Amino acid sequence: MSETTEVIDELLKTIQLDTTYRTPALDLLEKADSRYLRDLKVNFTSTLESEYLSAKEIGLIGISISVNNNNKPLTDFYTAFAEKNEATEAEIAEAVSCASLLASNNVFYRFRHFTQKEKYTQIPARIRMQIMMKPITGKEFFELMSLAVSAVNGCEMCVNSHEDSLMKLGAKEERVFDAVRIASLITATGKIIY
Repeated sequence: MSETTEVIDELLKTIQLDTTYRTPALDLLEKADSRYLRDLKVNFTSTLESEYLSAKEIGLIGISISVNNNNKPLTDFYTAFAEKNEATEAEIAEAVSCASLLASNNVFYRFRHFTQKEKYTQIPARIRMQIMMKPITGKEFFELMSLAVSAVNGCEMCVNSHEDSLMKLGAKEERVFDAVRIASLITATGKIIY
């Protein structure tokens, strides 16, 4: 067995996929004996630990980002990870809901930001967001998931708004940074494992 195959096997086992699992992207990296596979494995593994987030929070952020990215293998993985770390069905559903709500918000507010037309800021959004008012995961954590999804979706206005809310709620910048770091690495992994 080649070193590349061993690295792939380790990554797939970590994600709880069969070692025969392949995607076209993974095939291309394997065929070239790409050194990137080792980075990918290390980076993905680093999403599972944080000095500033609990394991349950990591799992819930992982679900939200994976659902946002339409990635079934990673959604399944982070759901199992969250459950193992005592996330309830309601908390898991809220992470899924966050991904869906922020998908609409990110499109809408990016549009407002891009056009910079005063008229569009005066027209009511008419996007129902009740889940944001009293989230079962808590206001601070829901804002953190929202920020992570918004960062992945590239909505500057939403990122700034959620980051400001987090600071007002007393969140540490290291916690915010780690949530976005994890979201970025889940997104990177999803370009290879999908």
